[in-house]
Amino acid sequence: MLHRHRERHRTERIGWLRASVLGANDGIVSTASLLIGVAAADASPETLLLAGLAGLVAGAMSMAAGEYVSVRSQADAEAAELAVERREIEADPAAEQRELAAIYVARGVDASLANAVAAQLMAKDALGAHARDELGITETLSARPIRAALSSAASFAAGAALPLLAVLLAPQTPVPLIAGSSLVCLALLGAAAARAGGAPVLSASWRVVFWGALAMAITASAGALFGAG
Repeated sequence: MLHRHRERHRTERIGWLRASVLGANDGIVSTASLLIGVAAADASPETLLLAGLAGLVAGAMSMAAGEYVSVRSQADAEAAELAVERREIEADPAAEQRELAAIYVARGVDASLANAVAAQLMAKDALGAHARDELGITETLSARPIRAALSSAASFAAGAALPLLAVLLAPQTPVPLIAGSSLVCLALLGAAAARAGGAPVLSASWRVVFWGALAMAITASAGALFGAG
């Protein structure tokens, strides 16, 4: 009876995980910092809430646009590389087969076996073999701009909603609740992202909490300074 070995790898999560974590982290940090800075300038609860809502919408749209442009550029570069490779395969398939075999030999495969493998892969899917083994482009890690943009926008909005909730719960004294709840959420976000990606949890949590606290402190100082008059 054959035993099917199943390994759980996390590389397929890299694209959406990066966009989602970046979006949620940015949503919490930027919105909390904005609210704390505006509150430090003695703004009214209504002004504070309006500023937070504007920050949420603007930030989500900015994240979506930036992520789409970035990942779309990557996708265009991948498409251009594949077009070049397709032309080379059509022009001289024998040379491309030798190139593929040389890649396998460099990785430690016997020359005769490498030639046989290259011939079989070229016969089945020449472009796919070169995309994967020569260019490093795979279906799992290929650029998906629409999904990245939507993930960034949604996660930013979700993150930004947390500090806004603190304003609604404590409109007269929101700063301690905004700062405390945001730092707790950042710690949980860092831990969840690290666990999903297989990275150390403690260092990831500490990293996002430190930079989040620093951003809030600097923005609060700026709000107090410019609102002093």
